[in-house]
Amino acid sequence: MTRDSSHPSSHQQLSLNVHLNDDATFDNYFAIENSSNYLALQAVKSLVSDATEPFVYIWGAEGVGVSHLLQAACHAASTHGLRSQYLPLEELAGFAADELLEGLEQLDLLCLDGVQHAMGQAGWDHALFHLYNRVRDTQCRLLVSADCAPRDLGSGLPDLISRMGWGVAFHLQPLSDEEKMAALKLRAHARGIELTDDVLTFIIHRASRDMVELFEYLQQLDTLSLAEKRRVTIPFVKEALGW
Repeated sequence: MTRDSSHPSSHQQLSLNVHLNDDATFDNYFAIENSSNYLALQAVKSLVSDATEPFVYIWGAEGVGVSHLLQAACHAASTHGLRSQYLPLEELAGFAADELLEGLEQLDLLCLDGVQHAMGQAGWDHALFHLYNRVRDTQCRLLVSADCAPRDLGSGLPDLISRMGWGVAFHLQPLSDEEKMAALKLRAHARGIELTDDVLTFIIHRASRDMVELFEYLQQLDTLSLAEKRRVTIPFVKEALGW
């Protein structure tokens, strides 16, 4: 993959920039039943398991779990014996689009994360347009994410915008504080950590409301509690996070 004439062409280079978070699984994605987030989760699960709807578009602000769902889909695809690829376009939009997207329609599942980052970039609008056409012909399943609805992507290619709306679209909503506490508790339990309601309330009231940052705090607490063989209490949280 080439970024410009000074960058070497190398699939290894691309692989170094693209990885899946081991914690990004369907089981680790918290959603209240019948919420828009829950409906999105079910649609993505269905995309992997039976492809009843082969095109799914999800959008939402940073920290609502958009990237989590795309990576979870790739993890699930591997358990189904499917060939998949996750592409974070924020990192890759500077690469030559035609070369990067070549042959991806031969996969069983393609996940394009943060497609807004490619809009207006040299060659990307037309490359994505042609990819959509090839994906439809090969029946590759396509999961796309952005920070806005398809109509608001701002592409100078109207036909590309129409293709972004081929399938079903879901708007992921931020979690309430109570839901964030439940999400943290779910993730902590998966790590073998029991967080009391007092500890969860303490963390939520003092930390950023961004779920990515909250999960990073949980990672720090997990690492330190294992190293020191200590329970996660409020005093421990204060000490570990410097609060």
